[in-house]
Amino acid sequence: MTTKELIDSIVTWIKNYASHSGMKSLVVGISGGIDSSVVSTLCCKTGLPTYAVSLPLQNTENHQELSQIHGRFLQAFFSNVTHITLPLGTPYAGFKTELAGLLPNIPISEHAYANLKSRLRMCALYSIAQSKSGLVVGTGNKIEDFGVGFYTKYGDGGVDISPIADLYKSDVYRIAKELELDLDIQEAEPSDGLWTDSRTDRNQLGYDYPTLEKVMKMQERGE
Repeated sequence: MTTKELIDSIVTWIKNYASHSGMKSLVVGISGGIDSSVVSTLCCKTGLPTYAVSLPLQNTENHQELSQIHGRFLQAFFSNVTHITLPLGTPYAGFKTELAGLLPNIPISEHAYANLKSRLRMCALYSIAQSKSGLVVGTGNKIEDFGVGFYTKYGDGGVDISPIADLYKSDVYRIAKELELDLDIQEAEPSDGLWTDSRTDRNQLGYDYPTLEKVMKMQERGE
């Protein structure tokens, strides 16, 4: 299957799923990473009303800027997209304060707070989706979400559909190239954006995506 055929296949699948489920729109968070940039663009190509939501929450300035760059890209090329920027710093700070006050004997870990960010983003996306008869569209690929389980339960893992669940990271990159997404997004080091520092997916997983992809393909071949 050529890259164009793959794109057309995914776009048709998203559109058919929405139609069969009686849903009228698509909602997707855009982090500035390559996965969400690809998925949001594919959503826009369906022609359905698409809400691309930037959710800044103590992530790096680079993440926030790439998210805005992609939002502008979508608005420039698609008339069916609405780009929303919804800062979540205030509700996050309030949640942290309440947790600390109500659970003084249970220090909440840094990791738990990182995942809290992802869960707040999920709540925001579903609030928009349920108000617009929409599907929350996931951005997890075959390696991260469905290979090594690198996602937040009930956070970025809380979605209605996952259009790139069968795609390796290399597939995502070739689609991004075909879609002519911003080069800074295509070349950025993958990161989940849940930390205030610049840690990458490789820092957290211990392996880069080409290595993980190679191992997963070997496993599929029974090696």
